[in-house]
Amino acid sequence: MIATDASMHTILTPHMRRLAAQVGNTPLYELRNVFHKPGVRLFAKLEWQQLSHSVKARAGWRIVFTAIQKGHIHDKRRLLDATSGNTGIAYATFCAALGIPVTLCMPENASEARKRILRSLGVELILTSSLEGTDGAQQEAAEMAATYPDRYYHANQYANDANWQAHYHSTALEIWSQTQGQITHFVAGLGTSGTVTGTGRRLRELNPDIEIIALQPDTPMHGLEGWKHMPTAIVPPIYDPKVHHKTVEVNTLEAMEMVKRTAKKEGLLIGPSSGANLAGAIKVAEQLEKGVVVTTFADTADKYTEVMEQIFG
Repeated sequence: MIATDASMHTILTPHMRRLAAQVGNTPLYELRNVFHKPGVRLFAKLEWQQLSHSVKARAGWRIVFTAIQKGHIHDKRRLLDATSGNTGIAYATFCAALGIPVTLCMPENASEARKRILRSLGVELILTSSLEGTDGAQQEAAEMAATYPDRYYHANQYANDANWQAHYHSTALEIWSQTQGQITHFVAGLGTSGTVTGTGRRLRELNPDIEIIALQPDTPMHGLEGWKHMPTAIVPPIYDPKVHHKTVEVNTLEAMEMVKRTAKKEGLLIGPSSGANLAGAIKVAEQLEKGVVVTTFADTADKYTEVMEQIFG
């Protein structure tokens, strides 16, 4: 079962416990072929191995649970949020199981596979301009919530503390245990910033010497769904720049090349954001003489049919 704080665990209903048991505790996979350097080890959390099949299961579950606990959502009030896809799929998965309706705002250029998955899970999907990215989807959701406050609970993953807390209470503790406390560097991309903020905050409490490296696209006009170029984007309120020690830029092309390379050398069909995380983690690892570098693989290639056709032909 996903690591939780005691107060959360004690008030879970039996049905919620069954859902929670499918979130977290993902394997830590050592990458031996795409990167090799004596004295340096590189690992990735295989985050697709949980309910809803992505890293966003952690934040999605905690956000939904917290909203139910506080009486914000029920079968007559819809959960509303903006998403690039994976958090929305997590919401839809858990809410379908709990009988809660969901409305999501999503950029129209999100992958067709993600749209099909969301619609099959019963989501009311509001498509927003591709030119405005997730920022535009956030603005649309905020306007809908302000106009119809009785109809919607605006989960707002970008400002919801349950987002980073999910990683604080689970991802960080799993990594610490799985590396026997030997982790020296944690590397992950910035979108909502929940993974970096929550995981980094807890890891630094466990060992202040652990370096936290945030990744971001090298340009505002990038092809990494869910990622933010912080200097030009709406900065998520939960983002805490004091958590990470530095920021490393990754471009879309090198992320896509890493997807292809990982398939051929590791036998893993990862998604573009996972490729970007790995590209960034390798940049960090290459500068070390000794260390244990950990990143996350957010999801697989399953939700990126069009992108995979471009990469693999």
